[in-house]
Parts: sequence; structure tokens; C-alpha cells
Amino acid sequence: MVIFGIAGWSGSGKTTLLVKLIPALVARGLRVSTIKHAHHSFDLDTPGKDSHAHRMAGATEVLIGSAARYAIMHELRGAPEPTLDELIARLAPVDLVLVEGFKHGAHAKLEVWRTVTGKPPLWPDDPAVVAVASDGPVPGCTRPVLALDDSAAIAAFVAGRAGLAPGC
Repeated sequence: MVIFGIAGWSGSGKTTLLVKLIPALVARGLRVSTIKHAHHSFDLDTPGKDSHAHRMAGATEVLIGSAARYAIMHELRGAPEPTLDELIARLAPVDLVLVEGFKHGAHAKLEVWRTVTGKPPLWPDDPAVVAVASDGPVPGCTRPVLALDDSAAIAAFVAGRAGLAPGC
């Protein structure tokens, strides 16, 4: 599986880009999965549901399955946060795994940068940033700069960079 990251500060538009990028990559015939890093506690389960009761009772993992989908919730219960590699190992094989977040990881990544965030760009200090997607000029940028609203061009760049472009 090829791993490619979408990195940037909160509010830069990473999720908005991914929601447009995924269908553009799938339309190229690629099987795509995603991993999203959260910096805060989150819960996908709902109090009052059986699966929530199982977790609250102490289950380490609860798998919920139906004819449409399944999900596994794993409680860390004080164990260290899994690394990106450990999370990737839990995924079914696909052509491309897009990683949102993990901005300090060593994997190749596209930085989403907008001046409106008020944050400095990541690319000057991160050699793993191979390109920048922005809604305007990126002063002094030494990496390819892609228009943030051109998901087709970004999909072509990502697929090419990942060696998944047609004919590769």
C-alpha cells in the first residue's frame, strides 16, 4: 500500500480537500482508504446502544457488523497511542492510504496552507512535504504549488507521486 499524507494546520482545509480528492482518485480506478488523526478524545459510539454498553463494561475491542459495514472500536485504556505504522497495519489492502494529520511523520505529504490560518507553512522545515496546495501565492515556496480548489490536478499529482498514475 502506498501512504500519502495531507498535512496542515487546523482550519487550513485538509478535510474539505480530502472529500474532493477521494472521489477523483477513485474515478481513476484506485482503491483508497484514509486514516484521520485526532488530537482530542473522540467517540463514535452512542450511550444507550449495546456496543457502548460492551465498551463501558470493559471490553478491549467491540466489533459492530451489518450488511452495509463494520467498525472496530479498540479501547486503549491507558496504553500508548498507536503509531501511524500500527494503524496502517490494521487496514485491509488498498492501492492508496491517505493520511490526514500526523503532520510530523516521515511519509510523503501535501501541505494544505492558507494565509487565513495565521500559521507558518510546514514545508520549510519538513523535507517530507513534496508539494503545497493553497488558495493563493506561497511566498518563497521551493516545492510545487497546486491550486487548492483544483482537486483533479491534485489527484493527478498524488497518483503520479505515488506511482499510481495510469500506465505505472
